[in-house]
Amino acid sequence: MTTRYNLGYVWTISLVAAMGGLLFGYDWVVIGGAKPFFEKSFGLTSAFEIGWANSCALVGCLVGSMITGALSDRFGRKKLLIAAALLFAGSSVLTGWAGSFPAFVTWRIAGGVAIGMASSLSPMYIAEVAPAHLRGRLVAVNQLTIVIGILAAQIVNWIIAARLPFLDAIDVEAERAAWNVAYGWRWMFTAVTVPSVLFFAGALFVPESPRWLHASGARARARRVLARIGGEAYAAAESAEIERTLVQRNGGSSEWKALLEPRVRAIVLIGVTLAVLQQWSGINSIFNYAEEIFRSAGYGIGDIMFNIVITGTINLVFTLVAIGLIDRIGRRTLMLAGCAAIGVSHLLLGGAYAAGLKGLPVLVLTLCSLGAYALSLAPVTWVLIAEIFPNRVRGAAVSVAVSALWVACFILTFAFPLLQRTAGIAATFWIYAAICFAGFFFVRARVPETKGRSLEQIESDLGL
Repeated sequence: MTTRYNLGYVWTISLVAAMGGLLFGYDWVVIGGAKPFFEKSFGLTSAFEIGWANSCALVGCLVGSMITGALSDRFGRKKLLIAAALLFAGSSVLTGWAGSFPAFVTWRIAGGVAIGMASSLSPMYIAEVAPAHLRGRLVAVNQLTIVIGILAAQIVNWIIAARLPFLDAIDVEAERAAWNVAYGWRWMFTAVTVPSVLFFAGALFVPESPRWLHASGARARARRVLARIGGEAYAAAESAEIERTLVQRNGGSSEWKALLEPRVRAIVLIGVTLAVLQQWSGINSIFNYAEEIFRSAGYGIGDIMFNIVITGTINLVFTLVAIGLIDRIGRRTLMLAGCAAIGVSHLLLGGAYAAGLKGLPVLVLTLCSLGAYALSLAPVTWVLIAEIFPNRVRGAAVSVAVSALWVACFILTFAFPLLQRTAGIAATFWIYAAICFAGFFFVRARVPETKGRSLEQIESDLGL
């Protein structure tokens, strides 16, 4: 019997959850355009201060991802989505209107907690409500909203910094720059309040994850959610599979203790390595330090802001391509192609800088790296992290993997100014290239293909 899915309902609740990704993307990248202005506003000059200003939010990301596993297992995915939306709204306003650098750092860290929560919750929730044949593209939609958030931040930054109509009367570039130092960067951060409120309103109406409801003993509620997704027969079959996996709790051992089981530990290690690879591929350095990277290539501030918008557009286009491919050609193929393509692009980009090339060649190679990343490591890593862990430990395992991602991202972001000043920008990109090539061989040796399999079938295939 063919299951008739309520696709409108599935897509709606998935898109609401994916709003967390949009806020994650905006809040994460907005600092790239605000950077030259708040640095002058707070008088930041040393590599340490600049690195800390750009990476402090990652401390919050780590905290948010670490606490989300335990809290979402106790209180449910839905309540934590609501809490993340409120935290996004509050921290964005308070960051934008911080009166001192310590206050700015404090509220950036608070915003980072919201990012860490959303980065764990949104893909996990979507994976737990999505039918198997749609799960890859639905979880990848979360990456699409991250990309839309990134592009939105880049466009807002560009408009505020260079295109606000009332600034047309300011003829002197220095006066326009002074306005951006005093006020422009503050509105860049504050703008995220609007989608935060929309996310909060939507999260109030989505159902709780049926897999969390089963794990919490609310089987009747879980069946109702599953029935609304795919009908009564689908609900009965899914409930039976979920119950079968949940009873395999190793004699009732805790979720965190179960992570130490040899077979589970091996899968967690794969998830952690993929998370670190996604970050150490180097792409987030381009997002967070775009102003410095393009300035090194000879661009002025107006062209830099426009180039940043171009990078966001390329990111969006290739993410849309990835959504169309991920359930057709599979996760593993995309990851292998992406590691190789990013590695080659970084290798050539480092060569361009070493040869002293300026302008278009650097922009084109940067866009090649971003396009390859958006097609592969960016969406597929989140899909794999959301689906390879067994039901009984998913909350804790996703928390561990995402925490590793944010630790890796902190190291990457904090280290970039230091690497650039000590080894040079060319050598920095060659280091990223070497990491991507190493990632290619890891994926080929250890990462399984999961397309078209239910979460319970993946668990069985992995011997868990």
